[in-house]
Amino acid sequence: MDFSKPLKLSEIAEFLGCKFRGEAEHLTYGFNEIHRVRPGDLVFVDHPKYYKTALESAATTILINQEVAVPKGKGLLVSEDPFRDFNRLTEKYFPFQARHSAISPNAEIGEGTIIQPGCSIGSGVKIGKDCIIHSNVSINDNCQIGDQVVIQANTVIGSDAFYYKKRPEGFDRLLSGGNVVIEDQVEIGAGCTIDRGVSADTRIGKGSILDNGVHIGHDTVIGEKCLFAAQVGVAGCCQIGNEVTLWGQVGISANLSIGDKAVVLAQSGVAKSLLAGKTYFGYPADEARKRHRELASLRLLPEIINHIEIEK
Repeated sequence: MDFSKPLKLSEIAEFLGCKFRGEAEHLTYGFNEIHRVRPGDLVFVDHPKYYKTALESAATTILINQEVAVPKGKGLLVSEDPFRDFNRLTEKYFPFQARHSAISPNAEIGEGTIIQPGCSIGSGVKIGKDCIIHSNVSINDNCQIGDQVVIQANTVIGSDAFYYKKRPEGFDRLLSGGNVVIEDQVEIGAGCTIDRGVSADTRIGKGSILDNGVHIGHDTVIGEKCLFAAQVGVAGCCQIGNEVTLWGQVGISANLSIGDKAVVLAQSGVAKSLLAGKTYFGYPADEARKRHRELASLRLLPEIINHIEIEK
């Protein structure tokens, strides 16, 4: 997400009460998670395992809990607790805003769009033309809905990310400053939940269809003309291509990619990235033909074991 104006490195350090390394006038234009960073972004890192990734990423401002050499063209903010300080930046520049009406007065709703009773439409929301938003749908702050979108009852668009840091006293939630973007001609079933990005957008591509009870995690990007059956669950930070089909109760782990036109059969668990144009099945999901051959072989095991025992 972009700040309303660029911030100097020294200015951010003063607000956070931390040291900085690099040019005081070094500018930061926004902030993002590591998988979505752009030049000009700030990213946080608080584990040595990921220092190198963050320092070599496109991000040009690094919020870090270790004194390290400053990469060329970048600035460092040295913090005792980058997770906490990232939350402080979110609170300051992308704060939660309480509402006092069901539909925010600054929401933009396009011509021909129908909003059924009981809906909650947040501040800064933009809804395109000729949409149908059924009863009791919640569309939270700053989410964007394209044209000719249908959202069935009791769906929540823009819920907070499921992203926590375990501390001795309990779990500390990473605040969500991003949004959800739903492109044109998307259909979303009843009782779905789509989490907002932590610092960017969660996106559903043009013409995609989600059945009832589907969950999409934070910062996941779904391509065009995808089809997700009931009770599919996609974790955060996934990249899903165009025309991907996920059948009922498929689960996708975080930070994975699925190629264009892949098909994942019902009740499969995806624990690694999948290539385009293939059909997958099982847990962990693998090519369906391979998995079916394995299952056929397993059915022969009792007969093989019985035969061995008879020979003994």
